[in-house]
Amino acid sequence: MPSVSLDAVVRYCDHLLSLADAQDYDGAANGLQVQNRGKVTRVAAAVDGSLVTVKMAVAEGADLLLLHHGLFWTPSHPWTGRRYELLRSLLENNLAVYSAHLPLDAHAKVGNNAVLCAQLGFKNLRPFFFDHGQYLGFQTTTNIPRTDLLKHLERATGAPALLIPGGPQVCRRIGVVTGGAGADLEKAAAQGVDTFVTGEGPHWTYALAEDLSLNVLYGGHYATETFGVKALARRLSTRFRLPWLFLDHPTGL
Repeated sequence: MPSVSLDAVVRYCDHLLSLADAQDYDGAANGLQVQNRGKVTRVAAAVDGSLVTVKMAVAEGADLLLLHHGLFWTPSHPWTGRRYELLRSLLENNLAVYSAHLPLDAHAKVGNNAVLCAQLGFKNLRPFFFDHGQYLGFQTTTNIPRTDLLKHLERATGAPALLIPGGPQVCRRIGVVTGGAGADLEKAAAQGVDTFVTGEGPHWTYALAEDLSLNVLYGGHYATETFGVKALARRLSTRFRLPWLFLDHPTGL
């Protein structure tokens, strides 16, 4: 079984994702969140860090878990109850955890937005949606009926999507930001797009989309953010010759 030092994998990921220069939300804690005994033989990737996904990784014999949503968004003490179970599962099973949030949204090759745009067949991508000191998404110019775009999005994610038909029937300028950017429809519209693809948004965004003459496609927060961890794990597998798998634990949200 191939074995690679954890330090080498972490250095590679940190460099690839430019973590030294990255800005993010408080609590994201990008990078190595939990170390193991120093070796990686099998990589698991998941969208969300939780006791369930940790146990899934352990069951698959992984010793490195890649996450998009890491372990430390809220105060992580005291370590009791399910938090204790999570810590115990990590330490007893020698499972390291590496997490990348906005850096894995924004990356031009392995990022959620870049890979989703590729899956949708978008070409000539331009930066879109500046936030936390960086452009997180991409926009493109094309001609596609919004009903066809909805089908393409559902095919790419494998999940149902919701269309708010607030804009033109034919989409010509489309912006993509995976995850939970639905509360920022005005920000997206201000950049000149007539169609905005993201993961989820609040109830009130339906009326706002109509007021902005903006098509909005909600593909699901989880479903639109499976792409980055898969691409990163695949990159590690190629570089370090490590087996990898994706732990699918959909939220339906």
